[in-house]
Amino acid sequence: MSYNIHHCNPPSKEKEGVIDVNAIANVIAQQKPDLVALQEVDVNTKRSGNINQAVLLATKLKMNFYFGKAIDHDGGDYGIAILSRFPLSAQQTFRLPKNNDAKAEQRVVAIVNAEIAKGVFIRFASTHFDAQRPEENRILQAAAINRLIAKETLPLILAGDLNADPGSESIRIFDSNFTRTCSDCGFTIPVINPRKTIDHIGFKTGNPFKVVSHEVIPERYASDHLPVIAVLELEK
Repeated sequence: MSYNIHHCNPPSKEKEGVIDVNAIANVIAQQKPDLVALQEVDVNTKRSGNINQAVLLATKLKMNFYFGKAIDHDGGDYGIAILSRFPLSAQQTFRLPKNNDAKAEQRVVAIVNAEIAKGVFIRFASTHFDAQRPEENRILQAAAINRLIAKETLPLILAGDLNADPGSESIRIFDSNFTRTCSDCGFTIPVINPRKTIDHIGFKTGNPFKVVSHEVIPERYASDHLPVIAVLELEK
């Protein structure tokens, strides 16, 4: 699953500053995913009531987790996270490049090893590309991801909010090294009358994965993005 959780702040409650971790947890629980890539996660920020959203979600869902910090924010940390039903190891966070624009926010990619069966490991990554227009930073970030995974020997899945439509240059670069789990992908934003596909799941091209299904979940309360879930089969 890939899910931009809008720091657990339902958009309809944004002005009231409501934080509803249970809403996000319930969305995830209903789908029963093995691995989840989360974006826009607050850890001990004032706006979220000084709670650790990564820990709370992992605890509520009885999953393992890894948090990858992108920036300092509002007295705490802000970034991305991974939830996993499987044991995790070799957790790493890598900073992604950006241009010299003062408004360009630092972005990262978090990568872990997940032991999906005894002695069987895959790599799983969560990321969140820059949202600015034009797409210079997303192009830089897609290219950096490709360089980063070039020498990976384990099967690798990456999921996240790439802030880019399938027809964009940054997705073209991404697709040069990844096979996305859909070709005619459902829209993921906005949650009411969605018209853009910017949340993606893909695996390193050539890895022994078979795409069983890909679906956008029509959950319109918990976040400003619709969650995406794909079923992948690791072929032996």
